[in-house]
Amino acid sequence: MAHDPHYARKSIGDIAPKLADLTDEVLFADVWSRKELGPRERSIATVAALIALNRTEQLPFHLDRARDNGLADEELIELITHLAFYAGWPCAFSAIGVLRKIRAERAP
Repeated sequence: MAHDPHYARKSIGDIAPKLADLTDEVLFADVWSRKELGPRERSIATVAALIALNRTEQLPFHLDRARDNGLADEELIELITHLAFYAGWPCAFSAIGVLRKIRAERAP
């Protein structure tokens, strides 16, 4: 799944056009493309933050993006396991549930 440069516009542009524009043009087109961190590292940081904050609604998108950015499911599982000690077991269990669901949805 390659990142759609107009993802936010298509998702929320009808109700929140400015937020969609900031998401597509500032967050993804600018911040995510800065050279100081690669896409893989940005995905690790983003997924970790979402897990720690228990933001499971945004997690499927970013788990898919992390896969696109070179993280294997085994690495994502290890990241979640590691975060259980820092973010808490409920956050880790919720994240594993999300990963399980998106894996099942994409299984042949």
